Amino acid sequence: MAQKTTLKEFESVFPKLEEALLEHAKTYKIPEEALQWYKKSLEVNSIGGKCNRGMSVPDSVSLLLGRPLNEDEYFKAATLGWLTELLQAFFLVSDDIMDSSITRRGKPCWYRQEGVGMIAINDAFMLEASIYNLLKKYFRDHPCYVNFLELFHDVTFQTEIGQLCDLITAPEDNVNLDNFSMEKYRFIVIYKTAYYSFYLPVALALYMLNIATPQNLKQAEDILIPLGEYFQVQDDYLDNFGLPEHIGKIGTDIMDNKCSWLVNQALTIVTPEQRRVLEENYGRKDKDKEAAVKKLYDELKLEQRYKDYEEKVVGDIRGMIAKVDETQGLKKGVFETFLDKIYKRSK
Repeated sequence: MAQKTTLKEFESVFPKLEEALLEHAKTYKIPEEALQWYKKSLEVNSIGGKCNRGMSVPDSVSLLLGRPLNEDEYFKAATLGWLTELLQAFFLVSDDIMDSSITRRGKPCWYRQEGVGMIAINDAFMLEASIYNLLKKYFRDHPCYVNFLELFHDVTFQTEIGQLCDLITAPEDNVNLDNFSMEKYRFIVIYKTAYYSFYLPVALALYMLNIATPQNLKQAEDILIPLGEYFQVQDDYLDNFGLPEHIGKIGTDIMDNKCSWLVNQALTIVTPEQRRVLEENYGRKDKDKEAAVKKLYDELKLEQRYKDYEEKVVGDIRGMIAKVDETQGLKKGVFETFLDKIYKRSK
């Protein structure tokens, strides 16, 4: 039977990885002040999240093997999981600067912490470089070492083009609903979220076990990208219709001019008069204008539209999982676990 990792188990691996990164930095005779800065950046920006992406790697390896992992296997799988968390940290530090965000995980964003400011840009670069330093240390002799490198480079670029499209489609200071479309929305979601959040952990598990055949990778991609898209649509739905006490925050997509699933769905069905309501109220930092958009969403029955979408997409994904060819080592359970985690979630 496969074994599910806990956050405590997963986090217990981080100190060893941090030590390896600091030892590597010391080989360049880094001044103590800079070393301590790097250490703090690693800890503040990598630890403290839910670590769902990271934990998905050991969980997927265990599911693929059909048994609990031994100590060495767990360390290797969790290390790959932490590399996805370092990638996430690199993206979040950068994203918070681009979005002028205030808080992250209940604390001031890294760039807003005392004495940090725009040094955070360089810290983001160092978080990204940490991925490759750890890969070299622990996986250089692995038969898939080059594949690991290429996978991280590819997924990083995919996420960055998704972010670029998002930034130029929906700048906070320039509301233009003509920029929005479901086609653009899907591109942004697939490249900004689905590849690094869903495909990357499973691809890493397949490479670790040396069963990343073209067929297995293709099957994983074909299921996990729609799953990632569904996850983001869910996020957009919860931003408006979720309860703040469940989702842990107050939704701001309407005021932030987000190219979200809800506004794109609205744009496909509004009357000219309703379109005018959107034009006049969407993307404004004004509670009354936000309320007008929320009222329009209710009139358009977007909550029911989402529920219909959810049942259809989940049915399609279940159908794809049922057809997975397991002859080359891939297991349906990997995808079932991902789907179970997010189906009908409330946060």
